[in-house]
Amino acid sequence: MSGNGIVDLPSKYSVAETVKRLESSLRSKGIKVFTRIDQAAEAKAVGLSMRPTELLIFGDPRVGTPIMEKYPSIALDLPLKALAWESVDGKVSLSYNSSEYLLERHQLDSPPFKGVENLLAAATK
Repeated sequence: MSGNGIVDLPSKYSVAETVKRLESSLRSKGIKVFTRIDQAAEAKAVGLSMRPTELLIFGDPRVGTPIMEKYPSIALDLPLKALAWESVDGKVSLSYNSSEYLLERHQLDSPPFKGVENLLAAATK
């Protein structure tokens, strides 16, 4: 984890495949995928180029709602997000905010969403 709370996991898959694997895993666990944004495609739509970059927004309102009720500021970070992106040298990473970062940022009682971090890691292997 970097000093800013972002975890960058190397992925052995393409950006699209990494996100597809994560999306499938989340859905199999009953976690709602709210949207998938292909940021490179959006850049292309306005005449700009961008390396492959996709953002997945997901969560479980049954879990997130009680946390937001107790800690309203966490709504800034919920639903959860994962970013798959390709670096200049062609390597793919999956990035997300760590549970520890969310714990500290919002003064939570315990680290949230630790189980989701396992799903994120599995999508890259």
